[in-house]
Amino acid sequence: MASFVLDDLTLGYDGHPAVHHLSGTLAAGSLTAIFGPNGSGKSTLLKGLAGLLKPISGSIAFQNCSAKSIAYLPQASDIDRTFPTSVADLVATGLYQRRGLFAAHTAQDLADVMQALATVGLDGFSARGLDTLSGGQFQRALFARVMLQDARAILLDEPFSAVDSKTTNDLLAIVARWQQEGRTVVAVLHDEALVHQHFPQTLLLARECLGWGPTQEVLNAPNLQRARHIHEAWDEAAPDCERDEHGHAH
Repeated sequence: MASFVLDDLTLGYDGHPAVHHLSGTLAAGSLTAIFGPNGSGKSTLLKGLAGLLKPISGSIAFQNCSAKSIAYLPQASDIDRTFPTSVADLVATGLYQRRGLFAAHTAQDLADVMQALATVGLDGFSARGLDTLSGGQFQRALFARVMLQDARAILLDEPFSAVDSKTTNDLLAIVARWQQEGRTVVAVLHDEALVHQHFPQTLLLARECLGWGPTQEVLNAPNLQRARHIHEAWDEAAPDCERDEHGHAH
């Protein structure tokens, strides 16, 4: 299945780095949380993995996958919910790799949409407008869309933000099933307890990698304190960083 190999990767916007000199591998079939303070580059990294942001330097190698086999779920706040479309139409866009953007849907396609909606607890919501959904219902619809993409790698940006505990538990069950199916799942998260309970691998990010491996080893008190310190001390106007003779980033 899909894996990502990062080699001295630096990502950012308009030449200004947000993620610095990141190297490592997201193994095929792994379930990994990207964790760190707000503004630490987590969403930037996810966009790089999704192929939406080109590296400033370094590289991302995709093994056993391509852009067509990666499903990316952005933060719900980044999606315009006022667009006049139905829940079923939103979910059906997950079929575009199978049918193309403008091809007519078959009876099987429509059955798959309804099945996905039922799986995420939205049975009977197909004709509803997006603007009528609660935050949790909208997030369930986005998960249904990802399910129809049938991707080898799934990238989730704050997938449990602003949803209730029942919705979170239901969506976590879907994430666990994806991993059991051998898919590579990477999620940007801000809830440390949730990461400990459900994500066996963690990348701790504060513009640079402070730890990457088993969650219980990475999310220790010294690492978390260092993450907060680096984030608070970061100079937003700084140019691209360099490494000293010991390989440490500045």
